[in-house]
Amino acid sequence: MKILKTLLVTAAVSVAMMATAQAETKKIALVVKALGIGFFEAANKGAQEAAKELGDVEVIYTGPTTTTAEGQIEVINSLIAQKVDAIAVSANDKDALVPALKKAMDRGIKVISWDSGVAPEGRSMHLNPSSNPLIGNMIIKLAADQLPDGGDVAVLSATATSTNQNTWIEEMNKVLGNYKGINVVATVYGDDLADKSYRETQGLIQSHPDLKAIIAPTSVGIVAAAQAVTDAGKVGQINVTGLGLPSEMAGHVKSGASKSFAIWNPIDLGYSATMIAYDLIGGAEAKPGAELKMGRMGTVKLDDNNEGAMADPFVYDASNVEEFAKIF
Repeated sequence: MKILKTLLVTAAVSVAMMATAQAETKKIALVVKALGIGFFEAANKGAQEAAKELGDVEVIYTGPTTTTAEGQIEVINSLIAQKVDAIAVSANDKDALVPALKKAMDRGIKVISWDSGVAPEGRSMHLNPSSNPLIGNMIIKLAADQLPDGGDVAVLSATATSTNQNTWIEEMNKVLGNYKGINVVATVYGDDLADKSYRETQGLIQSHPDLKAIIAPTSVGIVAAAQAVTDAGKVGQINVTGLGLPSEMAGHVKSGASKSFAIWNPIDLGYSATMIAYDLIGGAEAKPGAELKMGRMGTVKLDDNNEGAMADPFVYDASNVEEFAKIF
């Protein structure tokens, strides 16, 4: 009888421990713009990495089938019903999601946005992949790293009125003095059109015979410039760099038209968003000046708008571009 009683007590304790463990598992929803997009699937890979590292987290990877605000609102309402602990969303519409996300916050769910932001009233903080100063420094650094003795560099941008492009170029010019011998000889605009960007690159090659690098802080422009340099027989003489996608640039890295380029790493982005959500669940407060934990990515410091930058843009070159080209 004693043995039976002991076994029953032991079994009851085990069941209670299992129930407690299950109750303590935090549910973090990673809501993406749409399912089936390589960039977001890579972000989920990072989120699952964070969950495994933390041990007591279940990541729910979800999103609509098309990139609509209506689809995301439906997903968010379903997550509220599931009583998740946190929602980390890359928004299809920064304003349209606010009512649903406010409802989530009213129910005690921690809400952050990442990649594509939500208006401040609909989230506690926003994680930008990088920042304007970091991007500006990176695009000139990528050119300068291949030019130890300096040289002439040109910029191929999108439109002359593009806010983010112009800001990145301004930030680049602020740090130009840090890179000795680098001389920016021209800035031209391809309007984010492949054919115009190609023609503008041809013009740069003809107008500046000593040109050593072209910086294109646009995924359309960098591909067009690399193709124009290749067609002009200038591979090895002019290095094309800037911001681009691995899937579109892998061939140009292999040919040598581009030594390296940058863009944010979606794996790191999903990982960081999950880590921040976990920190907030644990009691951290998202407020100006706060530093929130991002695991192996360090911490993110929030500005007056409760926004923070994850890291420098991630650099892709011959050592890793093929791997990431399969992802996005």
